[in-house]
Amino acid sequence: MDLETQNTNNDENPVDEDFLLIENFKNGQENAFSDLVLKHKEKVRNLVYLTLGDVDYVDDISQDVFISVYHKLKEFRFESKFTTWLYRITVNKCRDYLRKKRVRSIFVSIKHVDYEKGTRGNADNIDVPNLVRKAIAKLPEKLKVPLVLRDIDGFSYQEIAEKLECEVGTVKSRIFRARESLKIILEPYQKELKG
Repeated sequence: MDLETQNTNNDENPVDEDFLLIENFKNGQENAFSDLVLKHKEKVRNLVYLTLGDVDYVDDISQDVFISVYHKLKEFRFESKFTTWLYRITVNKCRDYLRKKRVRSIFVSIKHVDYEKGTRGNADNIDVPNLVRKAIAKLPEKLKVPLVLRDIDGFSYQEIAEKLECEVGTVKSRIFRARESLKIILEPYQKELKG
C-alpha cells in the first residue's frame, strides 16, 4: 500500500505532508524537493543564525544543509519526523562550522579582545532584539540550541529531546541553564530591556 492510499483510507491518522513529498522525490519528482526546501528553509536559516550568531554565513550553511538533505534523502527511512532529521543535519553543519572556526582562530592573533568593554553607548540607541541575539550567540552550543528550539521555534521538550537525541530531563536542565546564563549576560542592560 503506498502512502497516498494509506492517507485516504485512514482519515483519523493522516500521513505527514513531508513524508508524501519525500516519497514523491524518491519516485523521481524533483519538484517535491523544492517544496520541502520552501517549506523548511526559514526554520533552518533561523536555527543557523541563532546557533552561530553570524549573519554572514547563514545562507552558505543553510545551502550546505539542503545539499546534504538532497544527497541523503533517498536513504530517509521514515522512522522519525523529517524535521527531526533536518534539525539534526542543521545542528551538525553548525558544529562543523564552529569546529573549523576554532581551528582558524588558533592561527589568527587576537587583537581586539576588549572591543566590547565600556561601549554601551546611549541607552536610547539600544537595539534590544540585536542585543538578545548577541547574548544568545555567547551561550555554549549545548545550551543555545535547545533554548532556540524551545523559546523561538516553539518545540515541546519531547520534540527537542528527539531532535537532539537526549533525555527530556537533559533538555529541561539545559534550557534552564541557558535562561539563567542569559540573565547574567543581559544584567547590564536590564533598564533597556524593561523600558
